Parts: sequence; C-alpha cells; structure tokens
Amino acid sequence: MDALRRGAVPESGLDLLATGLGRFEQAVDEELDTVAAGGSVFKAVRGEYGSGKTFFTRWLGERAKRRTFAVAEVQVSETETPLHKLETVYRRLTERLTTASFLPSALRPVADAWFYALEEDALADGAGESELPTAVDRLLTARLAEVSRQAPAFATALRGYKQSLDAGDEATAAAVMSWLGGQPHVAAAARRSAGVRGDLDHFGAFGFLQGLLTVLRDAGHAGLVLVLDEVETLQRVRSDARDKALNALRQLIDEVHSGRFPGLYLVITGTPAFYDGQQGVQRLAPLAQRLATDFTTDPRFDNPRAVQIRLPGFTEESLTGLGATIRDLYAEGSRSPDRIKQLADDTYLTDLARSVGGALGGKVGVAPRLYLKKLVGDVLDRIDQFPDFDPRTHYKLTVGSGDLTATERNFAAPAPVASADDLELEL
Repeated sequence: MDALRRGAVPESGLDLLATGLGRFEQAVDEELDTVAAGGSVFKAVRGEYGSGKTFFTRWLGERAKRRTFAVAEVQVSETETPLHKLETVYRRLTERLTTASFLPSALRPVADAWFYALEEDALADGAGESELPTAVDRLLTARLAEVSRQAPAFATALRGYKQSLDAGDEATAAAVMSWLGGQPHVAAAARRSAGVRGDLDHFGAFGFLQGLLTVLRDAGHAGLVLVLDEVETLQRVRSDARDKALNALRQLIDEVHSGRFPGLYLVITGTPAFYDGQQGVQRLAPLAQRLATDFTTDPRFDNPRAVQIRLPGFTEESLTGLGATIRDLYAEGSRSPDRIKQLADDTYLTDLARSVGGALGGKVGVAPRLYLKKLVGDVLDRIDQFPDFDPRTHYKLTVGSGDLTATERNFAAPAPVASADDLELEL
C-alpha cells in the first residue's frame, strides 16, 4: 500500500493485485519449466505507457522466485546503462540480482552458496578435511570448464576469491567479488592476488553471464530471469549508438536461441512505437524478423507463447476492478473496514476512474498509476483516519503537475489547435 501511495509498483505481493494477467499464467509457467530444465527463453513485451509493463515483469519475477529462480531487473538508459555496452548491462545485472532469500545484490551470497555446495559434493565423494581445498578446486575447474573456454578470467577470479576467504583477507575477497560483478576500478593489488587483469569488456560480458548462470544452477537456483526494461529509450539516443544497441540486442537474442545461456529467461519491454517504428526495431531488419508477431487479429486471440506479447492496457471497467481489489485489501488491515467498503463502493471507484481519466485527456489506459495513488493516499487513508470524512462530500480530485510524470503531462495537456482561427482569446 505504501508503494501505491507513492505512485510506484510494489516490489512484492503482485499476485494479489494482478488484473487481466491470467491469460499469460500457463505460458509463463511452461517457459519457466523449460528454462529450469536447462533451456533458454526470450520474450518481448509490448504495451503503451500505463499498460502495466513493469507490473507484468515484476509479477513474472515473483512467480519465478517461487520456483527458486534468481531475478534481475535492469533499466536501459543512454547514460547509466547503454544497451550497446554489454559489460555495463552485466554490471547492472549483478547489482540488481535478487533471490527469494537475498535482496540486491545477491551475487556474493550466491557465490558463497556455490562454494558450500562444492564442499558438500567433495565431502560426499570421500575427500578428507586436509584434501578438501584441492578437491573443491578440482570441482571448480570441472564445473566451469565450458565457461573457461569463453571467459577464463571468471573461473580464475572465483578461485582467487575463495583463496582470499580461506586466508582471512576479507578486503581482497570483497574487491575480487566486485571485479566478478563487472565493477571497474578495482584495486590492482586485489586483481594481481586473484590472477586477473584489466576490466570486463563488451566481449567478455557474454562469458561472465555464462559463468553466473553456471554458478546459479550449482547453487540450487533454477535459473535467472533477466528483465531489460524501457528498451524504447533507444529511440532517443544518437543514431550511431542506437544502431550499436539494436545490433547488441539482436546478438543477445541469437545467443539465447543458440543455447549458449542455459537457464536464462530474457525479457525486454517496449512501446509499440519501438517495435513498429523506423527509429526502433524496424531500423535493423534482422532484429525485426526475429521479433515479428502478427497482432492484426482480435486481442482476445493473442498467442501468449509468441516471441512478442502485448498488454492491452486498462479500460474503465478493468481499472474499477483493480480499484475494488485494492480497496478490499486495504479494508483487511483497516481500523474501519465497513466504512472503507461503504464509502469507497464500486460506484465511487468508477467515478474516480472517470475523473482521473478525464484529467489525462480521457486516456483511461494510462491512468492506473495516478488512479491508485489518489485512491490510496487521498481517499482510503482519509476514510481510515477521519471518522467524519466522506469522499463524495469532502474530496475533489485535483491533479497538479507534481503528480504527473512527463508522459502523463503530455496526455493532460490540452489538444493543439488546428489553426489560428481556433484560438480562444479573452478580450
């Protein structure tokens, strides 16, 4: 509720709020089963602003965590995370890596769990206490043999991390783990101690991702769900950077389909303009071919198993239904549940949805964030705290510029006039 009050997507409990996602459940679960069995999946999610792309990916991440997956959500941006620099994408991935047990960054707990699993396997194979370090090193080499052919530095750094831990050198161990996470500017002494040099580059990122997937699986995780959110921002970068980013995306998709990343479920999100426009996917024909999906049929018959799926966005009816779900959840923890349900009945929720949609130029589909923020923060909180508050009498929806994102402000702006003759002047 606090996240909704701030106009943000909650980090957990999304199954309680899911509206209209039931159609995707079976396909998503089947794809997660495929990844858990050693396969890999790529999925593109399309939807207009406000259609729930971020909500969908976090809902997917929650389902994945319940199946012991690790999850990482990376926001693509020109300055912080340019898609054509895969070493930066990998770094953000490790920074945002989370599991059901550990908050970001879960990289070091995952590595520690992996070494514990190696020790258990070595002991099960009959290794004694004095032979354990050698047996663990032998298992490490064997488990990362495939990765070492592509990125030998990954296995070397892991070995250096373990040696630093065994020697009680926590500072060096932490520095080496930072280097494994793709962090630049790690102390040269720590790198020398681990037997590695330089920083991770664009070409090494693929090998490090392979290594991370291997460690995750051996540490007891079913795989990794990686979300690249807001990929449509590529449309606003320089043309040379955009072309490099689109090609990097094409390359990443090809690697997923080739089976190089067993245990990876890769998801990207974007607007229809990104997928269909000449400044987005259509700019690179091979990428457009890989993402091509027929959306000319009735949305009711969209294929949830397709490489690209679309989120239809909210209608007034579905927005009211979501409001009712939030109201009922709020009432469960309220001091006045009966008053909550009485004063914020379905009729009022519909009226509020219309008012918020009207404030955004009649675009109900882009209203969920603002609608839920106003419902929880301005209506339900007041009903709960003030016994004499009646939203129909004491509350009038106001939407200031501070309430709106840049995109929402564009929808709220008055429509441009067709000619000078249409301007209304006060004389």
